Amino acid sequence: MPSLIDEPQHFIMDQDDRNRNKNIGKNFMCRLQCMFSHSSSSESRLSLEDTQQWSQSLEKLLDSKYGLATFRNFLKSEYSDENIDFWLTCEDYKKIKSSFRMSSRAKKIYEQFIKAESPKEINIDYHTREQIKRNVKTPTMHCFDDAQKMVYGLMERDSYPRFLRSDIYRTLLENLAADATKG
Repeated sequence: MPSLIDEPQHFIMDQDDRNRNKNIGKNFMCRLQCMFSHSSSSESRLSLEDTQQWSQSLEKLLDSKYGLATFRNFLKSEYSDENIDFWLTCEDYKKIKSSFRMSSRAKKIYEQFIKAESPKEINIDYHTREQIKRNVKTPTMHCFDDAQKMVYGLMERDSYPRFLRSDIYRTLLENLAADATKG
């Protein structure tokens, strides 16, 4: 049974944890703003309002350059960044106009994300994996759409809610709120 002497120690540890989280949040804010510091307009600065909007939907989070960077950082910390990497790779793939580049890129995407035991294998069902295997032989801009939808759904149902509950996001909100009240 813990004695009363132990209680202050728990308080000190809790306070240390809070201070560490506050510093992590501030350091992360600085890193985010440095990543995008090439533009100095106030519109490009990370704001409390924008950060709060990330909680409205995964789409709003991914539409924000800071939101996307924060979410990727969170996923990397959980060793599950293959989903966002695949989703973003597919978004870029859809912009390819050259059929030669499309064919080459489709094969690389298959090798990196789809093929069983690939370096960043995504979690999709066997049927979808086999369909993509066939599609890659004569690729179109939509050959990864089914897998991309599955991965988006997985992030929306699993990773995104965990992100909203994470120390990274909550501390970022707290620090931005504290900065906003300081003026």
